[in-house]
Amino acid sequence: MRRKFNTKASWLVKALPLLLVLGACATGTIREKMLTLPVIEGATYTGADSCYGCHDDMAGEMFAASTGEDGFARTIHGRLADWELMGAEQGCEACHGPGSLHVENYGDPDYIIRPAKLTSDQASAICVKCHTDGKLMDYVHSEHALSDVGCADCHDIHAGVGKFSLKAKDPELCYSCHQEEHAKSHFPSTHPIAEGKMNCSSCHNVHGAVGESLNTDERLNDLCLNCHTRYQGPFVFGHAPVEDDCTICHDPHGSVANNLLAQNEPFLCLQCHEGHFHMTRASNYSVAPADFAAYDNTGGLYDDPRNVNTSAAAQAKADIVNVHGSEGFQTSFGTKCTTCHKVVHGSDYPSQPLTGHGLTR
Repeated sequence: MRRKFNTKASWLVKALPLLLVLGACATGTIREKMLTLPVIEGATYTGADSCYGCHDDMAGEMFAASTGEDGFARTIHGRLADWELMGAEQGCEACHGPGSLHVENYGDPDYIIRPAKLTSDQASAICVKCHTDGKLMDYVHSEHALSDVGCADCHDIHAGVGKFSLKAKDPELCYSCHQEEHAKSHFPSTHPIAEGKMNCSSCHNVHGAVGESLNTDERLNDLCLNCHTRYQGPFVFGHAPVEDDCTICHDPHGSVANNLLAQNEPFLCLQCHEGHFHMTRASNYSVAPADFAAYDNTGGLYDDPRNVNTSAAAQAKADIVNVHGSEGFQTSFGTKCTTCHKVVHGSDYPSQPLTGHGLTR
C-alpha cells in the first residue's frame, strides 16, 4: 500500500508544473499575442543590389554623398555584418521578403512585403524573427502587443532616431499615447524628466510582459531603491506601506503634493492611521477651583498670568485658554504629520507614546 501511495505522490509532483501552466492559461494569467509572419509564395532572394536600382534613396553611401542625407546602409540594420545575422538574410529582403517576383513584375507592390501596409501583428512578426532575446523576449506577452501596438508604431527602420531607430525621442514618443502621464510630468512635484536626467525607459521596459514592464527582475520597490538607497533599511521600526509598495503613497509620474505624494498630508496618512486624540480636544476648557491643585505643581491654586481669570480661587470655575488660539490642538496635530514623524520610511528609534505600545511611523 505504501509503495502504491509513493507512486501516486511522485506522479503528482511531476505533473504539478504542467497543471499550473494549464491553470494559468485557463484563467487568462498567461496571455500571448499570436503573430502571423507574411510570406510571398514562390519568390526567391535576389540580394539588396537589385533593390537599389529603383530605390536609390536606400543605397546608403552613394545616396548620402549625392544628397547629404543618410541612407539605409547607415542605419543600425544596414550596418549589420554577415556574422551577426546567424544565417538570416541581409539587407532589404530580411524584412521585405524575397524579391524575385517583385523584380520580375516591374516593381509590382503586390509581390513584396510592405510592413507599413500590414497589421501590427504581421509587421511585428517580421521583427521578432531576430529580436527574441534580452528585454525583447517578452514582447508577445507585453501590454503594448496585447493592445495592438506593433513595432512599427514606435520604430522607423529606414529613418529612425538613434540606436533604436525610434520615430521620436523618449519621452516624447511615449507621450504621444500616454497623455495622462505627460500631464503629470508638468505637475509641481515630478521626477527630473524635463531636465533630461531620466526618461520613461529609465524605469519601464516597453517590451516587457504584462505586470513585469519595469526595469527590474525583483519587486517594484527594488527599482525605486536603485536611486533612493537611503530608504532601503532594514529598520527596527518599519513602515508597512514602505516595505510593500512605494506607490501606495507616491505617484512616480507626478503629483501636486510635495515629494510625489499621492495626496497631501494629513489626508494621506489618515487613510490608514487614526487621528491623534488631541485633534478633538477643546482648546478652551474650564475647571473648578477644587481641581486647580492637579494643575499646580506647588500644591497651591492654579494662577497663570495667561489665564483670563487671574483671581480663579474666588470663582466657581475658571477658563483655561490655549495660547495658540481656539483651534490650537487641531492646528498642531492635524496639519502635517511629518512635522513630528519625520522619518516615515522607517526608523531605528522608538516613538514615545504615553501607553508605551506605539511605533515610529
